[in-house]
Amino acid sequence: MIDSVYYVLCIVLAGLVLLGISMMSKVKSALWGNLLSCACMAAAIVLTIIRYDFSGKWLWLLVGLVPAAIAGAILAKKVKMIEMPQTVAMLNGFGGAASALVAAVTLTDGKAIGAFEAVTAGIALVIGMVTLLGSILAAGKLAKWFNQRPVILKGHKTWVLLAGILAVLCILPLVLCQGNNGQLILFTLLCAVLAGAFGWLFVLRVGGADMPITISLLNSLSGVAGGIAGMAIGEPLLVAVGGIVGASGLILTEVMCRAMNRKLSAILTGATTVSAVPKAADPVHEEKEEPAEEAAPVEEAAPVVDKEAEEKKVFEAFKAAKNVIIVPGYGMALSQAQYAVRELKDALEAHGATVRFAIHPVAGRMPGHMNVLLCEVDIPYEDLFQMEDINDDFKAADVTLVIGANDVMNPAANTAEGTPIYGMPVLNVGDCGHVIICNFDLNPGYAGVPNPLYERTEGVALLIGDAKESLNKLKEML
Repeated sequence: MIDSVYYVLCIVLAGLVLLGISMMSKVKSALWGNLLSCACMAAAIVLTIIRYDFSGKWLWLLVGLVPAAIAGAILAKKVKMIEMPQTVAMLNGFGGAASALVAAVTLTDGKAIGAFEAVTAGIALVIGMVTLLGSILAAGKLAKWFNQRPVILKGHKTWVLLAGILAVLCILPLVLCQGNNGQLILFTLLCAVLAGAFGWLFVLRVGGADMPITISLLNSLSGVAGGIAGMAIGEPLLVAVGGIVGASGLILTEVMCRAMNRKLSAILTGATTVSAVPKAADPVHEEKEEPAEEAAPVEEAAPVVDKEAEEKKVFEAFKAAKNVIIVPGYGMALSQAQYAVRELKDALEAHGATVRFAIHPVAGRMPGHMNVLLCEVDIPYEDLFQMEDINDDFKAADVTLVIGANDVMNPAANTAEGTPIYGMPVLNVGDCGHVIICNFDLNPGYAGVPNPLYERTEGVALLIGDAKESLNKLKEML
């Protein structure tokens, strides 16, 4: 194929992919945007086959394409919505693995390459392996194969820094050893192992609310690895598509960092991974009061709150509510209660209530997790409100219903210094006079920080147990 024609077609495909991504930003057009992007990828494969003339090698193409297509179809059919976060994490890892393989083959196929190709292949190898091992661990944490909490080794920062520096330094021998395939293979393997160790150690200390940001960052890195691998082999289409994925993932990461009041540099260095226990007062420097000369007057005991009566008031307010805000969280995904949520929404609206959903940017385990679940049951996008658009409305709501959310509405984020969620903007659920919380238990959320709303005696009703069953009970009350 004539190069000029090929380059024009590459630009057209890249433009169509960008169009598909823009369509995916709106729920109504997201499906068509996804299909357009898929069609562009299929066209890219065909275009590559034509350009590089694979005639006589069809068997090898089929060996690569057919099993992969079958595996993708099976995964799309079998993977449950609750498993989507770890699936997305693994797909990021596959992207990194593909780029690392392209880079490794470029370096070790026995052909001498120039310094630019060697350097870019080395960078692609490093980023690809970081993405692969980091994504495997992230998926494992989400699937509960590994400890979900942050794990910090002795001298963790030193080990991370050492692995990263050595991996980058290994790129230099990849340039200097051109012509010596044995040494190239050795340093390629060493570079891959060190980069993989960096990715593993980096994600090992991530936990709590930072996991969605980590997945978004790994998604960006998979695109960056692909784009740089495209530079190594002189493939403009791979550069363009990798750049698009890398840029979009990085933009999403930055948006989420702002929403959580986090700095990306702090997440990368593990600065946000701290104890879930609030800082205690220092007994050494704490000022001690002098004993009073006279006994202070005894204050009257606070009135005892009848918890059952308070909960009854909340449920009565729920039955009469005309302005309801629902806060979905990971517990809704875990219980697969989105269908019950839709049924409850319909029942409330049948009684004349207005129902809106408050979506925290990092609710769940991946970016947009709650949006995906709610759209699965055809809840209109117009009923989903981002945190900054609805946070001031909780005080005016008749009832706020929380479904399996903890960290994203934990008021301790405003007061509990030294915890993973301190300083993170949260949904102002506590401003509502009547709150119903549907949680499996009263344990702290993923970040490990106790929620004071569970202890509030007035205006809060707790429905402990499976979220789906709790929502059915609420529906029966109407």
